[in-house]
Amino acid sequence: MPVVAAAVCPHPPLLVPEVASGAAAELDELRAACLAAVDLLATADQVLVIGSAAGDASYGSTAGGSFGPYGAPSVRLGIGEPVLPLSLAIGGWLLEQSKAVHMPRSYRAVPVDAAPADCVQLGKEIAQGNDRIGLLVMGDGAPRRSEHSPVHLHPLAEAFDSTVANAFAAADADVLAALDPELAAELQAAGRAPWQVLAGALGRLQGELLYDAAPYGVGYFVASFS
Repeated sequence: MPVVAAAVCPHPPLLVPEVASGAAAELDELRAACLAAVDLLATADQVLVIGSAAGDASYGSTAGGSFGPYGAPSVRLGIGEPVLPLSLAIGGWLLEQSKAVHMPRSYRAVPVDAAPADCVQLGKEIAQGNDRIGLLVMGDGAPRRSEHSPVHLHPLAEAFDSTVANAFAAADADVLAALDPELAAELQAAGRAPWQVLAGALGRLQGELLYDAAPYGVGYFVASFS
């Protein structure tokens, strides 16, 4: 089985301490959980970072990323122009802080509105390769979990996020593959498409949920699969 490990992490810019500034300590627990999950990817031979974006794109290991738009221009990834969308840039930043820092890496952006079947098929294709891959799957849950959320509270947001969290804990690829793209779009859950790529690649990996909370009213999950 070429996918030998996987990690799921969210991608809020505030994970980067230079972005969070004085509020960095508020996400210490989330940051630590992310790094614990990403460290386990060092058992693979290479890492593929998957995240949602406006369109489908692939990037090599030297692809540039910048947190300048979020107030931290000194924090950069790779070389050249910053082409990585936020989800992949946060994934690259996590790798830079982890035991997997020196591993070969590549990035794949999946359209946020990609059809579930296409996402699952991509995951299956990744798993059919010959290389021992570690997947770093980036995605936020619903930003509609409280009255203080970035988007207005939605009555289905918590139930949707609970379904996702339970699926991660059980490594239930069927539940992830069945997530409703229309509901996910209504809830603005950015992780839906990347999570369904994971569903196609999981195989017999076992899951462990390391973090499940909604600071700032946004659902964040961290999970590890091995």
